[in-house]
Amino acid sequence: MATQNLDSDKILLNLGYEELTQMQSESLEHFSGGKNIILSAPTGSGKTVGFLLMMLKIAPAGFKDTFALIITPTRELALQITEVFQKMKTGLKVTTCYGGHKREIEENNLLDAPFLIVGTPGRLGDHIRRGNIRTQNIQTLILDEFDKSLELGFEEEMKFIIDNLPGIKSSILTSATPIDSLPPFLNLTEVEQLDYSDAHEPQAHITKSTYKQEEKDNHLLKILCTAGSRRTIVFINEKESIKTIGKYLSSQGIPLAAYHGSMEQRDRETSIAKFRNGSVLFLITTDLASRGLDISHVRFIVHYDLPSSEEIFIHRNGRTARMDASGDIIVMTPEDTPLPEFIPDTIEEFPIKAAAQLPDKTEWTTLYISAGKKDKVNKGDIAGFLMKDAALKKEDVGLIEVKDFYSFAAIRRSKMNMLLGQGKKQKIKNKKVLLDVAR
Repeated sequence: MATQNLDSDKILLNLGYEELTQMQSESLEHFSGGKNIILSAPTGSGKTVGFLLMMLKIAPAGFKDTFALIITPTRELALQITEVFQKMKTGLKVTTCYGGHKREIEENNLLDAPFLIVGTPGRLGDHIRRGNIRTQNIQTLILDEFDKSLELGFEEEMKFIIDNLPGIKSSILTSATPIDSLPPFLNLTEVEQLDYSDAHEPQAHITKSTYKQEEKDNHLLKILCTAGSRRTIVFINEKESIKTIGKYLSSQGIPLAAYHGSMEQRDRETSIAKFRNGSVLFLITTDLASRGLDISHVRFIVHYDLPSSEEIFIHRNGRTARMDASGDIIVMTPEDTPLPEFIPDTIEEFPIKAAAQLPDKTEWTTLYISAGKKDKVNKGDIAGFLMKDAALKKEDVGLIEVKDFYSFAAIRRSKMNMLLGQGKKQKIKNKKVLLDVAR
């Protein structure tokens, strides 16, 4: 059967890659239609590109219905996969389904069956029950980070979805760690495991930082001052603690963004946009950010609270040293308290600089724009408006992100007042939009 969707060289160019990694290349060569595989590879090793290429390899040319379904444990991971697929510029339609925004938007997107559907178990199950997703012709099932889905209690919903996929010919399961056994509801009898869990060794240096219990927050402040102007993620076990810690750090002059599951979707997207585009260099978060976020050049991972398992430790650490970049991991530990078994006792102490100064604000800030994809606005439209109508120079505009109903653009901090001084109500593609500092 002809498959003309896969042009690896063109896709690599669109993604900004020079070549595939060993894992991507070998798994693509190995995979063929009718196979079921488990792809085990560390976070940051390029699994998303790997399984998307495998899916495209077996997709029939000119397929007119939904060919593949990808199930992910979190909306962030679903959005990340969709973004990567869109960057590939295959010309094939993708729809993302997840809780936290209007179901009706997705229903409209599903009327004309997309080639690929990406979503979380609860929302996908809801659409299948309502008849919004036509499942009879779906041939490929991808369960990304499927162990996390089971851990989060999605087994019943996943079983329902899989029971309603009668035409599956190939399944791809991914995980950061090797899998010993599979739950029966997956109905997989013959499965090959492609294990690259040891093939990608992150260039991350693990250290510990010992503190007195009553000085924990102040000790974190010293760590962040030592980290300086380098992108840092701080993992905190309880979302209730993030507000308190964030308030303290902000009062001390640390510019940061917070990210956790109780935030509204727009607020979460705003925080990630600020962190990704360099408006802030410090992100305090729960383990929600340990999977699904692909942010370049995260230099430090700080474990403010110790992780409860080795798996969580691995996934947190996978936010740095991605694609062979370097990174530093700092484990905060109370005095006279042993480290968990999965963290070596021999790791050295992180060198805190006694005279470290508060990090400066970055040169960027984030502009909120009240128009997005559903308004037929794209990155080029926003860039054109900023550099032509708003008279900014190219070097004054940074990363632009376009969501469904709003967008974000990094603007050089020194130019923001000038931009907003032209009026908060402007027109992009003849549509009135509101411009403001993203908060």
